Amino acid sequence: MAPAPPLTELIASVDADAASTDPLVRLATASAMAADLTETSDSLVGHFVDQCRAAGHTWAEISDALGVTKQAAHKRYSMVPRDLTRFTTRARAVITHGVDAARGLGHGYVGTEHLLLGMFPPGGLAAELLAESGITQSNVATAVLASAPSGTAELAEPPPFTPRAARVFSGALEEALTMGHNYIGTEHLVLALFRDPEGLAAKILAEAGATHADFKERIAKKLVALMQKK
Repeated sequence: MAPAPPLTELIASVDADAASTDPLVRLATASAMAADLTETSDSLVGHFVDQCRAAGHTWAEISDALGVTKQAAHKRYSMVPRDLTRFTTRARAVITHGVDAARGLGHGYVGTEHLLLGMFPPGGLAAELLAESGITQSNVATAVLASAPSGTAELAEPPPFTPRAARVFSGALEEALTMGHNYIGTEHLVLALFRDPEGLAAKILAEAGATHADFKERIAKKLVALMQKK
């Protein structure tokens, strides 16, 4: 295993990057560097946590490998996607409302169906498309409960994302890139739900007659219309 940078090398980097020799300036530089290192290390571990989840490993197995409790693993690596810098405010709200929907139904996980439920309160292009397609929050909730009845146990920690739900975020990024967008909006999230036909959200959308091609075409037209208004 490659060794971590030695302390002497890190100190030298701070000395070189600091704008002056003032101890407070160096302290601020060191703090910023430490934050970057922490973020990078979290992203590194998170990458392999996601791979383990996609491979079907349980949180108990993952927490054993990490040497932490199951609750700690949940909190650090499955609460929300780690990088939300590209997400719009409404797209972030979808995630929050999706988690709330899962908790409200007493489900011990956040699946693609909960992300679909989370698209109704924040508004945005996804909500417009769903409404135009006759897909309502009530109809989705009924379909979700038909597949997974409401639970009764109180959850001490926010429920983790399923592997399918976690893949929606990377899928949304790919959808944004294929459309030449440098952000991830609710429209990209809803398009990503179609990518896994076996996901409950995709099944609900398909049963309502919605398709990826139709939604993508309508999104493009709506965005053009918005640009023309500016």
